[in-house]
Amino acid sequence: MDDKQYQQLKPLRERIDSIDRELVKLLQERLECAEKIGNIKAQSRQEPLDLVREKEVINHILSYNHDKFPPEGLKVIFGEIISACRNAQRPARIGYLGPETTFTHMAATDFFGQAPDFIPQPSITDVFEEVERKRVDFGVVPIENSVEGTVALTLDGLCDYKIKVCGEIYLPISHDLISQTGRTDQIRRILSHPHALAQCRVWLQKHFPGVPTEEVVSTAQAARWASVDQTVAAVASPLAARTYNLQVVEKRIEDFAGNTTRFLILGHKCPRPSGNDKTSLLLSLEDRPGSLFRLLEPLAKKGINLTKIQSRPVKDEPWRYLFYVDIAGHIEDDEVKEGVESIREGCTFLEWLGSYPMGELSDPGDKI
Repeated sequence: MDDKQYQQLKPLRERIDSIDRELVKLLQERLECAEKIGNIKAQSRQEPLDLVREKEVINHILSYNHDKFPPEGLKVIFGEIISACRNAQRPARIGYLGPETTFTHMAATDFFGQAPDFIPQPSITDVFEEVERKRVDFGVVPIENSVEGTVALTLDGLCDYKIKVCGEIYLPISHDLISQTGRTDQIRRILSHPHALAQCRVWLQKHFPGVPTEEVVSTAQAARWASVDQTVAAVASPLAARTYNLQVVEKRIEDFAGNTTRFLILGHKCPRPSGNDKTSLLLSLEDRPGSLFRLLEPLAKKGINLTKIQSRPVKDEPWRYLFYVDIAGHIEDDEVKEGVESIREGCTFLEWLGSYPMGELSDPGDKI
């Protein structure tokens, strides 16, 4: 850099430094306000997490921006600011289906931000157990995948544990090939979880036909192995590459584009209506002809959209089924409340699992 360029850059860099100092002061002031709000909430035993308010804040920020700053970047920045301020009100513990750097971990950090304490659990059942016993504040589990369908263990957990569904998030599932050096000529083995290898089989056979693949218990273990052996590459998440300081050999190597998993946020209290909500129900029908039709008819008459219905056999009761049902709207909405009451008469069992803001479906490339 010559002296002329330096003189041109110097005042701009000094201005940036000045702006950064002001930003830090404003962030400190914001944190102080959040802590005062937390004290007020604590007096009435309110949860620090307020999904509706947080969504309003993000929408306000985007409206102030007028698309001058990249909107997605602004969402990420303020998402982390909100996360830190929320955690200052009361530190949160989040249980999730582990291990670290898996897609459930990514979903948890995307939903809650980086500030909380994330605690991996060995199984979906363990996540439900920790939430029910209040050893964690919230849990994150997969409920369905756009390719592989519904996760049966999560349905079982919704049946067996006294918790509420208080949120959801959709996460595009995209696999990267990662290694220490990022060089293809040094790769002698490719490791990953069996499902990840299966989802990338065609790509791996085309680009690494002579390199053996090996199954391990998780994508996280594959990444850890690659971090200590430069001849090993792992098929894992982008989060694994960042966590274990690995280089990306190739992004998005999955054979099927558009693979997305929906995750549920488990807790004990549901958020207030946001205007774009979903309600989850668990029910059992009378064993007589037309019972399912009679269930759906009142919802259709009230214009309530049925977004998901999934049957699950009842344990120890052959040929009896529970139905997991998602409908559009919040249980506090008059039409939804009336619709649920109208179908209760035809059910031998009906439980409201929760109402919460609908998650946003994002483009698979957003997480890359």
